[in-house]
Amino acid sequence: MTEAQGEVFDLGYQHYDGPREGRSRARRAIFENGVRTVLGLGRGPRAKILPTALFIAAMIPALVLVIIASLAEPLASFLPGPADYYQVVFMILLLFSAIMAPELLCADRRDNVIHLYLVRPLTPTDYVVGRYLAFFAIVLAIVYSGQLVLQVGLVLSADNPLTYLRDSWSTILRILAAGVVIAAFIAVIPLAVAAFTTRRAYAAAFVIGLFLTSTAAAAALTAPDFVCEEIEVDGRIVHTECRPSGEGALTGEAAKWFTLIALGEIPLRVNDLIFDRENDSEIARAAADLPDALLVGWYLLFTAGPGALLWWRYQRIRI
Repeated sequence: MTEAQGEVFDLGYQHYDGPREGRSRARRAIFENGVRTVLGLGRGPRAKILPTALFIAAMIPALVLVIIASLAEPLASFLPGPADYYQVVFMILLLFSAIMAPELLCADRRDNVIHLYLVRPLTPTDYVVGRYLAFFAIVLAIVYSGQLVLQVGLVLSADNPLTYLRDSWSTILRILAAGVVIAAFIAVIPLAVAAFTTRRAYAAAFVIGLFLTSTAAAAALTAPDFVCEEIEVDGRIVHTECRPSGEGALTGEAAKWFTLIALGEIPLRVNDLIFDRENDSEIARAAADLPDALLVGWYLLFTAGPGALLWWRYQRIRI
């Protein structure tokens, strides 16, 4: 039999003499790591394909509008403007958020990395706030990038760019405010959903399904009432013709309340208020009688509510 042998090396012990940045440095590291994770920085090319493709998809509508406005000036007045842009790209922003938000949370819990983060001086609140701010910053950058492209194109295609720019300052302020509204809403719900699963695909599918089904349900409940008439030829019923009655929605006076269940419409209605814009969609027309304060309060509820749920979920995680 052989005896186990070992050696002891006296490597010494040295105190750390470098800067002690404390909790603020840990918070900043969570934020920076979140940005790099969503954008795929520091990883292979495959990790960058999806965020790059979604970013390009969000830019395409603005580029198309600019090209049409510059080449076909008579059509410029009929094209969607800054007030309509978020309505055009909302679904693309939703896909980006639903797919990329779980990247920030699911992997950390699945691989038990979250317990390495949540050591002093970092707290669960620091982790949640850092992740949310990182994702919010990225979504806001995408939102503003499209509007920036659209505004630059409109300025350059104007007869007098300086005059156009001077007259559009109020529009620019509204763009900034509406961008924050859209980004804050669209970033928090996917993160709140991702906090309850370690499967990124499940979280993304749930968020997309939640928005689509809620909007479809609201559209069905607020659809206009129809009257049907039987068409007869030679005493025989050939077919039945149905048309809107013009007397309101199928659900009557309750239709305006059913519009509130459409999650995708919540930030867009606030966007309409900011731009003082009239939306001609069926859901928006049904909600026309709702007070503006109610629409803003509903938006705040569905922004702060998921945020509080996300915070509560991570308070239950202990080292």
